[in-house]
Amino acid sequence: MLDVVYYPISAVLWAWHRVFGALLGADDGTAWALSVLFLVFTVRALLLWPGIVSARTGRRLQRLRPQLDALRREHGKDTQTLARQAQRLQREHGVRPLLGCLPALVQIPVFFGLYHVLRSFNRTGTGLGQLGLTPEQNASTANYVFSAYDVQSFLNARLFGAPISVSMTSPDAVLASFAPFGGVPSVVTIAAVAVPLMLLACLATHVNARFSISHPVAGAADAMQPTLLRTLMLWVMPLGSIVAGPVLPIAILLYWVANNIWTYGQQHLVHRVLAREESATIARSSVGSDRE
Repeated sequence: MLDVVYYPISAVLWAWHRVFGALLGADDGTAWALSVLFLVFTVRALLLWPGIVSARTGRRLQRLRPQLDALRREHGKDTQTLARQAQRLQREHGVRPLLGCLPALVQIPVFFGLYHVLRSFNRTGTGLGQLGLTPEQNASTANYVFSAYDVQSFLNARLFGAPISVSMTSPDAVLASFAPFGGVPSVVTIAAVAVPLMLLACLATHVNARFSISHPVAGAADAMQPTLLRTLMLWVMPLGSIVAGPVLPIAILLYWVANNIWTYGQQHLVHRVLAREESATIARSSVGSDRE
């Protein structure tokens, strides 16, 4: 059933690998790493407009808050009437809450789809979702849109000496399966690549959270967020990359970093777009008042 996610993810990854593989070599680790980065950028680019709509929805909901609060006071005990009136009010002001949730919702299956596709390049393990194949069987088995040749290319690829599908806690049996494809990677080599990515992901998440708090898209009232929420955004969520990093494949850490890089740029873009729209709205209101 989840093939509806796995095949598109692998197809986009395959397409970018064809591009970077032609430039750098099919077995080049940098080509595979760039393919992961541009998979993220492709998905986020497709979600750019919904992201702007989501931010616009947040600001409109903030302006409607007094009217929504009034409806709650008036129809507090009649939930059906309250829901109808709230939906009518939102429709009249062009607010689409479900569309506002779309960017975040789409990224969840992309994350897990990428995780599964990357793990499926090496199915020699016996854990959840693994097939327990021998290294020879694995190297001759296709992975969604990737051919057996692509699987061998992926196994041969190294990013600063480490395969991008392994983590610092990968079992010895999984690491041993790389022996015919460039040798068995050491935990030290994997950590030398993974730890800087973990730290970079932590820093990038913190920077994005700080910008989000200082430039709330939903209006000035959101700047007074509860202390607990601010703490979670600024410190707990960034530390997630440090806590989860040892068990995440290097490619997923690349995904995390790339996603934060895009988020940083998109937040600045969305802030400028909404600020320009608000300035235009204020200017039109001023012209209308002068005419009266």
